[in-house]
Amino acid sequence: MSRTTITCVALASVLLLAGCHHKVQNPMANIDSKQPDKILFDRAMDSMKHAHYEEARTLLENLINTYPESEYIARAKLAVGDSYFTEGGTAAWQQAESQYKDFQTFFPNMPEAAEAQLKIATMHYREMEKPDRDYTQAMHAAEEYKALIQQYPDSPLVAEAKQRLREVQEDLAERQYRIAHFYYLRDNLAASQARLQSLIDSYPLYSGVDQALYELGLLYEKEAAAIRRQPNVNEAVKEKLASVFDRHAIDAYSRIITRYPAMHRANDARDRLRALSAPIPTPSPDALAASKAEEQSRGSVTLTRRVLDDFRKHPDLARSPQTGEPSMEQEEVRNAAEMVKDLSAQMSGKPVAELSTEAVSSGTGTPGANAPAPGSSSTPAASSTSGGASTADASPPTPAPTQVNEVQKSTATQDSAQSADSTANSADGKQDSSSKKKGKKGLRKLIPF
Repeated sequence: MSRTTITCVALASVLLLAGCHHKVQNPMANIDSKQPDKILFDRAMDSMKHAHYEEARTLLENLINTYPESEYIARAKLAVGDSYFTEGGTAAWQQAESQYKDFQTFFPNMPEAAEAQLKIATMHYREMEKPDRDYTQAMHAAEEYKALIQQYPDSPLVAEAKQRLREVQEDLAERQYRIAHFYYLRDNLAASQARLQSLIDSYPLYSGVDQALYELGLLYEKEAAAIRRQPNVNEAVKEKLASVFDRHAIDAYSRIITRYPAMHRANDARDRLRALSAPIPTPSPDALAASKAEEQSRGSVTLTRRVLDDFRKHPDLARSPQTGEPSMEQEEVRNAAEMVKDLSAQMSGKPVAELSTEAVSSGTGTPGANAPAPGSSSTPAASSTSGGASTADASPPTPAPTQVNEVQKSTATQDSAQSADSTANSADGKQDSSSKKKGKKGLRKLIPF
């Protein structure tokens, strides 16, 4: 045999072997015709066990498309979502949520539907951030845990969902408290009142709810004192309005004693009630036992843990309770602008309803439920009132971009305009960066803008 022939045969053999090595195996190959769906499902589970998620999804999709009447269809659909869930990552979790929602649509009565709902909530829970950062994932997690509790009340997963909901609500309540405390320290009493009232109503298991109630009582006392100092107002009108605020302060202090008697602000609340010459209530045995159980179930936060918290992305939820029923109501923020409007009307003697402390924001309140925390490193200051006024040191709006079809101005005109804009922005920056606290007089102390 010639050398040329030998070379050709050798090359052909190499190419043949290479082609066989890279050949993609048919997922339906070597499957027993009697139970092909089971073999496909078992192969998919084995692939998932070895973290071959793409291969597992291919096998599961072949099973679903080829054997629509198979007894493994439900398990296969759930397993597709599980493959994305286990793979992890934002993109994979979005796919997992979509697959789990589809599973709940097709198989709403199966026990695994509650498991799918729990995994949807868990994905949002794991992406939660600290209270001074984006709270979108925390809101989604709360909604999904509530959906599990309401839609699958008999599921054994309800207990786990309630505990996770308590932790999520601890994070959301801490965010509300920080915003309220920010306004309280700056004498924006109406804005602080709106946030504190929302926190107390929406998150009764919050670890700092007694402090929130105590600050709300002090806030009402300050408002009553401010009203009594108003000149040129009828004395009867002033005393009537001030007594309303005093009554709200007494209610706030009394609630600490009757609902949270084991928390550290209970004795301070008693002192404030004595100062207001108000009766001091006695907590019921059940309320005292419940409050003690909640406090004893909370974890502790050490100094080292607080220092390390600055370097974490996710919130520290050690102070969330392990007992108690989490709130199932939707969070609603009081409308601070409406409260100020009603109070101003009453001061002028107009016949309006008693202080609108129960006014609920319709989405345009000041500051609204979706307003970011002031002073946050990653969110702008809260703003937007029902009248369009700013509630915190908001920066000027960004100018509209130049349209591409406009006739361009001359170079000299543009340079002049840019110079004027630079001067204005510099002045605004100096004004925004000033930390000097401006005093407010009279009713201005009640107005958050």
